[in-house]
Order: sequence, then structure tokens, then C-alpha cells
Amino acid sequence: MSEDRMGRLDGKIALVTGGARGIGQAVARAYAREGAKVVIADLNGEGARVAAAELGAEAMGLAVDVAQSGSVAAMIAAIIEAHGRIDILMNNAGIGANTPFLETTLEDWNRIVGVNLTGAFLVAQGVAREMVRTGEGGKIVNIASLSGQRGANGRAAYGASKAGLELLTKVMAVELAEHGINVNNIAPGAIETDIARIMHDRATRAAYGRLIPMVRYGTPEEIADAAVFLCSDEARYIHGHTLNVDGGFREAGLMFTRDAPA
Repeated sequence: MSEDRMGRLDGKIALVTGGARGIGQAVARAYAREGAKVVIADLNGEGARVAAAELGAEAMGLAVDVAQSGSVAAMIAAIIEAHGRIDILMNNAGIGANTPFLETTLEDWNRIVGVNLTGAFLVAQGVAREMVRTGEGGKIVNIASLSGQRGANGRAAYGASKAGLELLTKVMAVELAEHGINVNNIAPGAIETDIARIMHDRATRAAYGRLIPMVRYGTPEEIADAAVFLCSDEARYIHGHTLNVDGGFREAGLMFTRDAPA
């Protein structure tokens, strides 16, 4: 970045949970590119530290279990000790599963909801309290999902957790507005991550190919671009919104080629 051009997030302290790989790592890189001092937190603490080291000396890597309140409190305390404040939260940490409703165990349900919904709540609440304490406002972006908006096979626990996160985001937006804190969601569609390469078989990819108007998976960098925008001053009047980054998947209905037989 040239000296005569400040980044859109210049000087901001940005926390990215689940940032050791995938979408979270892409967001961390984009925030750093735009001038933020990035903290990557992940259940894989070593992975977080390695990912942070790639961003330079100003980045910080921490281990955190977002489903455990004590671990979240320790993470936030470490950031405040190092930087004195948190300006941006990308609430990205999450886990998935593709288990039929009738086969979903209570253990699986509690584990997925515990990370994706309760974990997001714990991190957002802790960070928002620090934003209120400093009185300088901030930006919070939660990672929701198309699975929280539409029914799909095998997404009982995951979809319910993400649907709950969308509603939680709306409540946060209403209550935190008076403190100058913008709260929004990003709902990714099918994104080409390492996990997708493992979990999505040929049939799954073919199904997405029929349903996505842009006829391709998105990239983690395309989610990161949206995350930068929502955390920049350009998005200062966007609040309580869910931004779908999905190639048109959610809005698509019947699709067919022009040469399809009548």
C-alpha cells in the first residue's frame, strides 16, 4: 500500500475468529491489506499463529474455543492488553455437518449450536462490551449461511444454528445502534474452501451447478471483499442486513437454457 493511499481499514484493530484457514483466513488477509491490525483466533492455536505470522509483525494469533465463555474472555483480555480496543469483529468460527434430521443426535445438535450460535453470541457480546466501553463504536459481521434461509438435506442442526444467528444479528443491530456499532451478516453460498473440496462430492457439485445462476462456486476472497466493505466507512448506514454472497443462488427460481426442448 502506497504512503499516499490509506486503506479503508487503516489503523483499525480487527478480530477474525476461525481465521486459521478458509474464509476466515481470506478475510484476515483482506483486512490486513486494507491497513487493519489483525488478530486471528482459532481453535487451532498454532494454525492461528502461523496465519498471523504470514500477515506481518503487527498481526497476532490466539487460541480460542468460542463455545467456552472462559476461553472467549481470555482471548478478549489478551487483545485489550495488546491493543487497548477492538474496532472490528468478523464472527466467522463455525462447524458444519451433513446429517439427516432423523439421524441427528442430541450430542451433534448441541455441539453445532454451541459453536455456531452460542459461540457467536459469546464473542459478539464480549467484543461489543469493549466497543461500548471505549465509546468509539465499531463493526460486527457475523457469518450466516444460505442453510439458515432455505431448507436443505442434512442441515437440521447447522441450518437452525445459522437461522438463529440471523435473528440474533437483528437484535444486536437494534440494541447496539445507539452505541455506534454496526452489525450485519454475510451469508455465503457454495464457496470453494478446503472443507468443501472434502465434503462436496460430484453429485453435490452438480446440484449446485444447476441452482447457481453464475454456475460456479464462489471464492473465499469474494466473501472477504464483502467483509471489507461492511467494515468500512462506505457501509456506515448499512445496519442489521444480511448480505448474500452466493452467485444468485437464493433468488433463483426455475432456470433452463434457451435451447432446452419445449
